[in-house]
Amino acid sequence: MDKNQIVGIVLIFALLMVWQQFFAPSPAELEAEQRRQDSIANIEQQLEAEATAADTGQLSETGDETNVATPAVSDSVLLLQRGGAYGAFAPATFGEESIETLENDLMTVYFSTRGGVIDKVVLKEHFKVLLDTAGNETKVPLELLEDKKNKFEYLLPVAGVPNGTVRSSELFFQPTVEGRTIRMVASAGPEQYIEQVYTLSEDNYTVDYEVKFEGLQQVFRNDAQQVQLSWVNYLDKIELNESYERNYTSIYYKPTEDDSDRCSCTSSDEVTSEGQKVKWVAAANQFFNTSIIAEDKFDGAVLRTEVLDAEAEDLKMVSADIQLPYGHSPSESVGMQLYIGPNNFERLEALGNDLTDVIPYGRSIFGAINRWIIRPLFNFFDGITGNKGIAILLLTLLVKLLVFPLTYKMLYSQQKMAAMKPYLEKVKAKHKDDQQAQQMETMKMYREYGVNPLGGCFPMVLQLPIWFALYRFFPAAITFRQEGFLWATDLSSYDVLTRLPFEIPLGFGSHISLFAVLWAITTLIYTYYNTKHMDFGTNPMMKYFQYIMPVMFLGFFNSFASGLTCYLFFSNLINITQTLVTKNFIIDTDKIKEELEANKRKPKKRSGFQERLEAAMKEQQKKQDEVARKRGKK
Repeated sequence: MDKNQIVGIVLIFALLMVWQQFFAPSPAELEAEQRRQDSIANIEQQLEAEATAADTGQLSETGDETNVATPAVSDSVLLLQRGGAYGAFAPATFGEESIETLENDLMTVYFSTRGGVIDKVVLKEHFKVLLDTAGNETKVPLELLEDKKNKFEYLLPVAGVPNGTVRSSELFFQPTVEGRTIRMVASAGPEQYIEQVYTLSEDNYTVDYEVKFEGLQQVFRNDAQQVQLSWVNYLDKIELNESYERNYTSIYYKPTEDDSDRCSCTSSDEVTSEGQKVKWVAAANQFFNTSIIAEDKFDGAVLRTEVLDAEAEDLKMVSADIQLPYGHSPSESVGMQLYIGPNNFERLEALGNDLTDVIPYGRSIFGAINRWIIRPLFNFFDGITGNKGIAILLLTLLVKLLVFPLTYKMLYSQQKMAAMKPYLEKVKAKHKDDQQAQQMETMKMYREYGVNPLGGCFPMVLQLPIWFALYRFFPAAITFRQEGFLWATDLSSYDVLTRLPFEIPLGFGSHISLFAVLWAITTLIYTYYNTKHMDFGTNPMMKYFQYIMPVMFLGFFNSFASGLTCYLFFSNLINITQTLVTKNFIIDTDKIKEELEANKRKPKKRSGFQERLEAAMKEQQKKQDEVARKRGKK
């Protein structure tokens, strides 16, 4: 035997030793396999005894044949078969589903022993409105998590099973109810079990929740470092205005070291925490949400949303794969808190960790305005009046008072433009066939008299953040949900003056909103009075376009939240009043004319922008004159 052969034999022997050391079955696995073999032997003996009894036809004391205990033997065989698929949890796959309940003043929570999960939640102070073919509304109890397609299950990393996991949704849990606490236990053997503990709060929409893994360190795979919680939630169609509900529905999550994020609200999407720890995950409808909040933190999460067809019974399907830490200790638990209820800002804020982000107030400056300015102001007025519509009117009055300095500047600029109209008419008469000359002379006069033609627009631009914030506020604030005012039955949805027997495209719908129509009419009145002194000679299309816009936007606002269209209607009424009073009683037109003449006498210093603009216009005029001369020569 040469040296190479000896080295080869030594290496093979070393590999065999390493294999035996690291891959040989552990004593616990050998013991489990022995128990399995013993069970098979016992069952075979019972089957032989059963066959013998059937052949000899043993009689009972009454002379009848004894019924062989086939059910017990069948259960044993079934248990053996399931042992291959469920491992130590095979006994927990036998049972019958039962429903247990916990209740407080706000909700009733139903629990299923199959999977030990929440079967549905009924909110006592909120309702769902059903609409029949005649347009009549009927209120029914509002249920969350009620869909039978929903899942809330743990993928237990059980050793020796074919797929490497056992789903807790396929196990039956034994319930124990004590006061507002229910315990659900699925056993894997003596002192080996998974336990889910739910404790319903006394006066909130929260449920304290804990999952415990007791004595499972040898039942779970050695390489398992996490237990996955798989959550699938089919979000129901709850609101009458389905189009806006669809756009305000998604699944959110909060990394522990970053701002909250979400899947897309308008298309199917998938996001991942990308290695970050996660504090909470929330499936949110327009006005309600179900949140899973970690007592400490989750190891990570992958979230998905699937937009379902408009004809489907559900709005969207959202899901989350949440990773729970597991350290192979004899006793481990993960604490959480479940929130299942309305998107009430105060309640969500009390839970902390930016959970209020599930309320679709908007991001950046618009969301900040809604959260910290408009919402508190409206709540203050609502608390005084007790009427949501009157509170909207008071909010409108306050906003108009706050922006009145800007409104005054806009109206003052408009009056200056009106005072310039006779001068501009002379320019038009002087250069009636030369539009370019008209524009140059007009700009020169604006500069001489100190008039800014855009002075009436800038104050309106400064108000845009408030308008955009209110656009998001009314369909997002649950305080308007199913609250009526005048003819509107729900300020968070469109009001209905009459229903049409057909559908109008472009978002108009099959109804007519009276608040939207009143807004359009008052907008046309305000536009006419506000611009009748303006000169549209250089751009006549603008004169007609300003009247077309309200009609075009009528289709958009017709299906929007009536709280917003009510606000816009009140806003137009106040605008018209402010304009009439300011122009006729506050602004002195004679003083404006004196101001213009005084500005004309002052020495002018042209800005660089004005010089460049005039140079560009002169160059353009020069080119036009040159083209005209060439055409004349031809």
